[in-house]
Parts: sequence; C-alpha cells; structure tokens
Amino acid sequence: MLKSFFTSVYDNAANMNRRNIVDLVRKAGADGGGILLDLGCDDGIWTMKLAGEIGAKEAHGVEVVEEQARKARANGVRVISADLNRPLSDLPSGHYDVIHANQVIEHVSSVDLFVSEVFRVLKPGGAAVVSTENGSSWHNVFAAAMGWQIFSLTNVSSLKAGLGNPFAIQRGGTPYTGTWTHKTIFNYRGLIEMFETHGFRHVEIAGAGYFPLPAVLGRLDRRHSAFITALARK
Repeated sequence: MLKSFFTSVYDNAANMNRRNIVDLVRKAGADGGGILLDLGCDDGIWTMKLAGEIGAKEAHGVEVVEEQARKARANGVRVISADLNRPLSDLPSGHYDVIHANQVIEHVSSVDLFVSEVFRVLKPGGAAVVSTENGSSWHNVFAAAMGWQIFSLTNVSSLKAGLGNPFAIQRGGTPYTGTWTHKTIFNYRGLIEMFETHGFRHVEIAGAGYFPLPAVLGRLDRRHSAFITALARK
C-alpha cells in the first residue's frame, strides 16, 4: 500500500515535469521551424510531441537501444544509433536549434563530455532543455539524514534494485544494468554551474514534484523539488 502511494506521488511529479519540459521547449524554440535533437529519444513518441510543440521542421534523435531506435524511426524521428558516453562524431557542429534530454544526464559516465557535446552541436543562439532528478529534493535530504542511500541513487548496482533505501520504488524489483544505472545526481546550483562551465548562458531552472506533498509545490521551491529542468542558451 505504501509503495503504491509513493509510486502515485512519483508519477504525478513526473507528469508535471513533462509539462515543464514542454513549456521550456516552447520558450527555447519560440521562433519555430528549427531542428530539434532529442538525446535518448527512446521510441520517439515524446520527441515528436516536442517537435510539434515548436513547429520544428525536423526531429532528430540519438538512441543506444537499437529496438527503440527502430521504433523512433517508424514514428518519424531521424535517429542515429549512438552511445551518449562517447563523442557524438556523427552529429555536425552548430546544427541544432533545440536539444532536449529528459532523465538522461544522470545515466552518462562523463557529464563533462555530455554537456560539451550538447554545446558543440547547438547552433549559436540555440538552447538545451535538460531534465534530471534533484539531489537536494526534500525526500533525498530526508534519506541522507537517515543514513540511507538517497532515492535518486538507489539504482547504482546491477545486483540489487533499490539499494540502501527501504522505501525505494525499485526495491525488490529487477536491478538496472549498464546505461540504466545512475552515475551523477545534480543539485539545483550544481546543474546551473555545469552548463555555465561549458559556456552556456542564461541558465534557468524549472521545478516539479515535492514528495510527499502536491507536485505543484515544486514549481514554487525549485531548490527542493523532485525534478529540476534546465533551459540553457548557447
């Protein structure tokens, strides 16, 4: 029963986070007619929704799982099968108007490489919208105070799901492996400074989720929201 409650709270926060992403992508691509790149595009359904929101003339994606890449191509996305842990040598520099990545940056082995590649392939004046979990959310702060693994870093082992936290949603389930495990969790200020360090300007943050309280409170207190989404301009 308690696990079902936490799952419901998480889903509400994730849905609000997607609404934040749509708002920021609209803001990033306000002129319309540009090229959207989705890093970790999965089956492409969300990619195409975002492309439609800004009237993008082309929707491109990068996906490491070939089965999902095939689905994305069938849904209209121009997909490159590539690993985001390596340089994106098949992508041209200064080519994309808007770059999006949702719940991806926490999975890559080098955030410096990831952010530098985002900067490289963006057009001057283009913008990146990158969303991730927030290490300083109140539920993560509580877990740390209890001496538990924070919620956002419980899927770090390929042998045990929900490691180190008795209330982790994944606990007791099938462990994540490879690229699905979490490597780096950012806090509010850390995410801003990561993009600024790589040359981005005018970084702003939107928040969503406020476990276990209503998700909308995360928009008011972004520093402690469950999810944080950066809009960073080149």
